[in-house]
Amino acid sequence: MLKIYNTASRKLESFKPLSDVVKIYTCGPTVYNDAHIGNLTAYIYWDLLIRCLHANGYGVKRILNLTDVGHLVSDADEGEDKLEKGAEREGKTVWEVAETYIEKFKKDYKALELVEPDVWARATNYIEEDISAVDAMTKRGFTYETADGVYYDTSKFEHYANFAKLDLSGLQAGARVGFSDEKKNVSDFAVWKFIKPGEKHAMRWDYLGQPGYPGWHLECATIIHKELGEPIDIHTGGIDHIPIHHTNEIAESFAAYGTELSRYWLHCNFITIDGEKISKSLGNVYLLSDLVERGFSPMDYKMWVLSGHYQGTRNFTFESLLAAKNRRLNWRNKIALLYQRDLEFDHSVFDKILETVNNNLNSAEAFSLIDTSNLSLDDWKKVDELFGLRLMADSNNIDSEADALIHEREIAREKKDYHRADEIRDKLKMLGITVEDTPDGPIWQYI
Repeated sequence: MLKIYNTASRKLESFKPLSDVVKIYTCGPTVYNDAHIGNLTAYIYWDLLIRCLHANGYGVKRILNLTDVGHLVSDADEGEDKLEKGAEREGKTVWEVAETYIEKFKKDYKALELVEPDVWARATNYIEEDISAVDAMTKRGFTYETADGVYYDTSKFEHYANFAKLDLSGLQAGARVGFSDEKKNVSDFAVWKFIKPGEKHAMRWDYLGQPGYPGWHLECATIIHKELGEPIDIHTGGIDHIPIHHTNEIAESFAAYGTELSRYWLHCNFITIDGEKISKSLGNVYLLSDLVERGFSPMDYKMWVLSGHYQGTRNFTFESLLAAKNRRLNWRNKIALLYQRDLEFDHSVFDKILETVNNNLNSAEAFSLIDTSNLSLDDWKKVDELFGLRLMADSNNIDSEADALIHEREIAREKKDYHRADEIRDKLKMLGITVEDTPDGPIWQYI
């Protein structure tokens, strides 16, 4: 049985879905800039979750949102709008910026062999639902209006602090949200922001007789309500979402719809790079394309991510990425040998591998088990489906040029033309193939 750590209860729980089709929502990117490898890590972890559910026989309906409505750089409902910031940086409209980075994100998503969500939910497609939700919250007495927007009165939701274990009495004015005389509580947050005269904000919609835009947290609650219905089975995100974003989603969902939002909450940890927080000022912001330029495959990075645990602190180095690349290469060569020698084993170890992953998505321990076990081709196929590492597609054959060269080399060796055989061996190395001569014939491997 699958067991997962539920942030809501702060404990490991047996997963008991509401039905055979598991409803999942994943917080997606704000599409104003490239997603760096740290950003992509979360989606690799949640891809394992989806694949694990499939391996356990569940169907999945999953929504991933794309925040193409600009929200402010601070969680305090203040600061510069992220999409406006991107538009100014690139000399484009906010709409063009959003479209550009949605396509880039989807390209990286595909390169990492991540399972596509059932719906890519763009926040701009749910404005009507946002307005209806604000109306519902207001009707039920959870909001109040200020000069700059409609705010959620957190004192009206008695369980507001529970999810993140917040000490509301200890919050200082301005420490968590921008404080003004109009706010009733320091933890109150905007569900709808008004655009002030002269304020630069291209994305705007009319509400209450003036232009504005939805608060960042609102889109997730309304998308879930429309696409999945509450409660959903699993909500995923990063640990940074716990104290504000997800806390506010829960509050909004209760106020607007009177329901629990999600039964299980999964949160992944951050990665550092060379022991440092990822930061442009430190020059350690790497895109997936940067790794490819250095000779790594997107699958090598995925291998590195899954070599650790989603809740653990991870430190990325190129040395550790090389180790992950070599580990994946070793697995591919084990598969290649099975194909060439038609080897089979009279037992299966996949059930043990799945059992390990079922323990809170423990891919790291599962990888160690794979390293030390003899897997059949059927096992490897199931492993590839579980982790999505392109092991089978990259291991069961070589291209026609390499195949012809191996055959030509064998003829040269039979003729004792070892000089020609060595020349062909060098050509094969240039194609990423090495050949080992055995009494049973040559064995090729990837290098």
